[in-house]
Amino acid sequence: MDNPRDTLVQDQSPSLKARRQLLKAGAALAAVPIAAAATAAAAAAAGAKATGGQTAPALSAVDAKSDEFINGLADLMAHSTRTPILRWPNEYDMEFEEIFFPAMDGVTVEGWFIPANSDKLIICNHPMPCNRYGYPGHLDPWKNFGGFEVNFLPEYKVLHDAGYNIIAYDIRNHGRSGMGSGGVNGHGVLEYRDVIGSLRYAKSRPDTKNMRTALYSRCLGANATIVGMKKHPQEFKHIKAMIALQPVTPAVFVEKAVETQRIANGLERFDIAFHKRTGFHLADVWPMEYAKAVTVPTLVAQVRDDFLTKPSNVQEIYDTLSCRDKKLFWIEGTDQRFQGYNYFGKNPELMLEWFGSHI
Repeated sequence: MDNPRDTLVQDQSPSLKARRQLLKAGAALAAVPIAAAATAAAAAAAGAKATGGQTAPALSAVDAKSDEFINGLADLMAHSTRTPILRWPNEYDMEFEEIFFPAMDGVTVEGWFIPANSDKLIICNHPMPCNRYGYPGHLDPWKNFGGFEVNFLPEYKVLHDAGYNIIAYDIRNHGRSGMGSGGVNGHGVLEYRDVIGSLRYAKSRPDTKNMRTALYSRCLGANATIVGMKKHPQEFKHIKAMIALQPVTPAVFVEKAVETQRIANGLERFDIAFHKRTGFHLADVWPMEYAKAVTVPTLVAQVRDDFLTKPSNVQEIYDTLSCRDKKLFWIEGTDQRFQGYNYFGKNPELMLEWFGSHI
């Protein structure tokens, strides 16, 4: 099989400046836990020095710093960052086929099919800003979320060796898939079209159309899956089970960031900035009530001390799911959200138990 690794996806952002703004925003977001008081004090001191002890200019400096943070966060959340696919299934002794298929609205989606000798299929939906492989967070300029790599291939290897066929693909505006929806990140309300495209693709293949199918959906992928279940429940009637790893309400993500930075009226200010970039208000992207549409057996997993979100948000999502067969698992020992994406690759027992008992 030809290895396509030498062909890297080119950055699809409209300009180098815009891409730098995205990376700057990522760095700012990664620094969310740092107390904003120090920044405010430094700005106040600088303003007082420049004006002979007057503090009014210092307040302007603080406002400017807040606006910079708000706009950087809005850039990060409005448009997805493309990252290269650095690892491939054959490096883990798995045969694979490069696949492509249309999303529900026609966007070209690229991915892998990793075959196994069974009638069981797992379709994998990745987080933002990852791709089907993971996230090259150990390399510049992507050291925005902890400085370590997220690698899904160990998970795929575990699932493959347990007898599961796998479809893993890049969501629109990520990896090698096409640009869709004008490049706007809908946090699930646009990307559900890719999830449904993957289900239809699996149904179109002679070798997978009758397979018992489950979903492994992470963050953006989980949100998109749930939106799809709300909008087009008939497309999911054959799904046996799901793992939803770290679903999140985008408004809570923003709320945590601006609270930590102590930005007055931060949520409202972000909503204005996000709306200017996307046409969406925060209330438009992934309303909590969508979680009621989940009726398949679902395991929800989340880093309990995730510094980017609030555990109460995941608890509310879990409580809102309509399925009776559900389980909530807290990942302990880290406050790094992205370590949660590596968890089942290193600790696969619960993942295998959940899929094994439902497929």
